[in-house]
Amino acid sequence: MNELVSHDHAACVSDALDKATEICTDRGLRLTVLRKRVLELVWQAHKPIGAYTILAHLSEDGRKAAPPTVYRALDFLLEEGLVHRLASVNAFVGCSDPGHAIFGQFLICSECADVTELQDLGIVSSIEKSAAEKGFSVQGQVIEIVGVCPSCQIKD
Repeated sequence: MNELVSHDHAACVSDALDKATEICTDRGLRLTVLRKRVLELVWQAHKPIGAYTILAHLSEDGRKAAPPTVYRALDFLLEEGLVHRLASVNAFVGCSDPGHAIFGQFLICSECADVTELQDLGIVSSIEKSAAEKGFSVQGQVIEIVGVCPSCQIKD
């Protein structure tokens, strides 16, 4: 995820795994070894990562996982709000506010593929209001905005 300030990548991954463990424990759910490893791989990528790339990493770990196994783990992580699926790039990113994955806006750099997650409640409210005016009940929002990140703009 693109940020102008540097951060401790290892701490970022560790924090995400700790939050996921806490959320699953609070909900009485099992964050199995495989689910946790898949989540870890998503966060370690720090860019959108596809299911088959995750599968390749699991194979490197010596795990015998098939695509359905990875997709089941990803489905669990999606349902629990621990990751987001970005349809435009058919890949997954870690959720910066885990447990609340029913909405989010994503700035996706077309140059370097970095992703920044926004959680702008104004956008959420505006969409919900407009939808309600049409009699539509919103169950979730994932908005993908493609552009060029600040780092890539500097390179140009």
